[in-house]
Amino acid sequence: MQRGNIVEKLHTSDEAQRAAIERARAALGGIILGKNEQITLSLACLLARGHLLIEDLPGLGKTMLAQSLARVLGLSFQRIQFTSDLLPADIIGVSVFRQNSGEFEFQPGPIFAQLILADEVNRATPKAQSALLESMEEQQVSVDGTTRALPEPFFVVATQNPGDQIGTFPLPESQLDRFLMRIQMGYPNEDSERELLAGDDRRLMLKDTKAVASTEMLLALQQSVAAVHVSDALIDYIQALVRHTRESADIEIGLSPRGAQALVAASKAFAFVEDHSGAYPDDVQAVFTAISGHRLKPAGGTRFRSPAELCQHVLDSVAIP
Repeated sequence: MQRGNIVEKLHTSDEAQRAAIERARAALGGIILGKNEQITLSLACLLARGHLLIEDLPGLGKTMLAQSLARVLGLSFQRIQFTSDLLPADIIGVSVFRQNSGEFEFQPGPIFAQLILADEVNRATPKAQSALLESMEEQQVSVDGTTRALPEPFFVVATQNPGDQIGTFPLPESQLDRFLMRIQMGYPNEDSERELLAGDDRRLMLKDTKAVASTEMLLALQQSVAAVHVSDALIDYIQALVRHTRESADIEIGLSPRGAQALVAASKAFAFVEDHSGAYPDDVQAVFTAISGHRLKPAGGTRFRSPAELCQHVLDSVAIP
């Protein structure tokens, strides 16, 4: 469907949008057990037109969450397994010479899908990692001097293993900043793990899962998120948080203006998913670690060793207006 035709169909009722979100959360919760916070943040990230980085140990459901998002939301899906020998052309595509026509023909790579799973992104070299930069920022790729638009919506979900594991290449700060959120899956609680062990194979469940939303609905939801009300008082609060990250002795590098914009966008999306009448301080606090944890650089002498501890320190240090 052409972009202009999609825009004409974006006017859906509030009830239909709310029903689509609740169906999506229920379907995702049936596959990804005991991870309601991660599901909510993932949906908010997509609706805020951002990209998601999931960092955790192997086997905790990072890939399953990405696959479930694509299936439940009806998005075209491509998985790119990042390895040390991956080349940018393996991601973007390549022009092939056709003898019968005497011309080059572009063969699109897997980046031309609505949801891209960049699996174990930090196992590829920086050259391959950088192939994602233009697509994530501009929703387009440039090949042989030609710019090609990517589908709408366009959502990159990257997974990475902890940086101390063998064979990893840390993502540079410029690439980390392209991800609106970074989340962790964590181990399941006891009840969820028992259900996982005794229940059906989640991969088989995923195959039987039906989409609960369409492309038109997702674009309409993104437009509704952009229209969520943000008060002047909330902007004051966000600015105070950002200013603290820049002035605190515990933080060497604070949030940039783009990081502050990300905090506003994510707060609006989280408020929308939670069916709030507007964005509130609780929404800002709910997304703050996911937005800021990969953007803040702790100072050498700080007592806060994890991103979560550092972000909680910032929240505790700034009064709510």
